[in-house]
Amino acid sequence: MAELRWHPLIQDWVMINSNRQNRPQMPKDWCPFCPGSGKVPDDYEVLKYDNDFPALSQNPPQPDDVANDFFKVRPSYGKCEVILYSPGHHTTLKELSDEHMRKLVDLWAERYADISKDENIKYVFIFENRGSMVGTSMPHPHGQIYGYSVIPKKLQLELQSAQEYRKEKGNCLFCDMLKAEQDFGKRIVFENDSFTVFLPFFTEYPYGIYVFSKRHISHITQMTDKEKTDFGITLKQIVGMFDTMFDKEFPYMMCMHNAPVNSGDVEEDFHFHVEFFPPLRSANQQKFNASSETGAWAHCNPRCPEETAAELREAYDRYKNSL
Repeated sequence: MAELRWHPLIQDWVMINSNRQNRPQMPKDWCPFCPGSGKVPDDYEVLKYDNDFPALSQNPPQPDDVANDFFKVRPSYGKCEVILYSPGHHTTLKELSDEHMRKLVDLWAERYADISKDENIKYVFIFENRGSMVGTSMPHPHGQIYGYSVIPKKLQLELQSAQEYRKEKGNCLFCDMLKAEQDFGKRIVFENDSFTVFLPFFTEYPYGIYVFSKRHISHITQMTDKEKTDFGITLKQIVGMFDTMFDKEFPYMMCMHNAPVNSGDVEEDFHFHVEFFPPLRSANQQKFNASSETGAWAHCNPRCPEETAAELREAYDRYKNSL
């Protein structure tokens, strides 16, 4: 079973893929992403790897015979790739050189451009799940890319909000948001020539930072040579900051928000950014999405953003001083 099913209450498609339930547990002494496994080259730095158990496929099976006048289904068309950050099984982003990080950014941009060529793909989502707390079963450093045949609901809402804001104000919603954060200052964590890292005014997670490009670009392939280098360094420093926060590997979900593809002219309205969703609210406490967050989408942040931004700045300073 692999198909998309329509959720009429929220007007969104849900991926149904029971085949992923059959993913095997990897032996503790073997990793398919390590050189010598027979699954990857013996010599690589960063690598695109087609997902062995994809939720989406460019040759999807026919949906199950469960549709009728009310229940809608469509094929689970799309693309699922794994992006390997390093051949080192326990290597973390903060340990990679600036040059290595640049190669990773180049690979992300290359894959974004290539997947976008498929006109049936409407959104290319680059992301990383880090740590067992967010369900990662494979410790080898990696992220993923999904190419969806529909624009996911959250991205629809972001684009709609930006379009409405431009119609009302004549400006980019994201650019004005970044300026407001910079003017206020207290939630800025760090920045460089190309990117600003901050804890948003409205953040749902105690350490849920955003990364905004200072220049208005809509997707990763529009970055200049310097911006690509700065982007890799920014992500590396974020991971170093997070790990320094509680002196342990910090779990997170990293989500890159590029503009939708093959969906008309949206580049003026959409602004490239990255959202982090770390599930910790302190060194030993997890921030759960309970009934209010899950059932009503009514988020509650148990920490004050201005206070946690100060904690992040202190962790960033400690990380930088340790280099």
